[in-house]
Amino acid sequence: MKIENNIEQFDSLGDDHIGTSSNTPLRNDAFKLSNEEKIDIIKDDVRHIMETLGLDLTDDSLNGTPNRVAKMFVNEIFGGLDPKRKPSASTFENKYKYGEMLVEKNITVYSTCEHHLLPIVGKAHIAYISNGTVVGLSKMNRIVDYFAKRPQVQERLTIQVVKELQEVLGTQDVACVVDAKHLCVNSRGIRDIESSTVTSEFGGKFKEEATRREFLDYIKLDTKF
Repeated sequence: MKIENNIEQFDSLGDDHIGTSSNTPLRNDAFKLSNEEKIDIIKDDVRHIMETLGLDLTDDSLNGTPNRVAKMFVNEIFGGLDPKRKPSASTFENKYKYGEMLVEKNITVYSTCEHHLLPIVGKAHIAYISNGTVVGLSKMNRIVDYFAKRPQVQERLTIQVVKELQEVLGTQDVACVVDAKHLCVNSRGIRDIESSTVTSEFGGKFKEEATRREFLDYIKLDTKF
């Protein structure tokens, strides 16, 4: 009975979209196995799931699926769990003395909900105010992608992006807004295909109303080429 109650409790945590930590929960031995060893183990697990569902894995279309899924998990959609893949964010002196906020908007987000392992798809908008240091524009995209490529909740993703850029730039003046659709909401459960989730994290000067409003106005701009 206790186990059943715990299962119900954990199920409700997932449906209510509750996260437990601003850091991705990882075991101490998370990197004991090589990527190749992980792929071999996951391949067998995926095969077992498919066979349990009654699928015929001798079919040409299904036979390679366990290996494809295992490689995708380790090398692609959960590749951001590997600290070796963390992007090196080179910084430069702000020699041109640009003192206003810099905004990088409409950064594509592809992530995976950690509660149901279904896609999260949306856009991230980032801003920072230099205190003498700037970072390459593409590095902001890479930082978003790195933290997105792991089982996630959107709130944690937003916080992790801001914390990483604060550390890289040596300033608290960083902000991030993420607007995304969750297929765990859109394709199952309530199956609301229209709703999206917006999260934000504001640091330093972005906690001030005027600065925060300026940033939010920038990301409303309709950029077309």
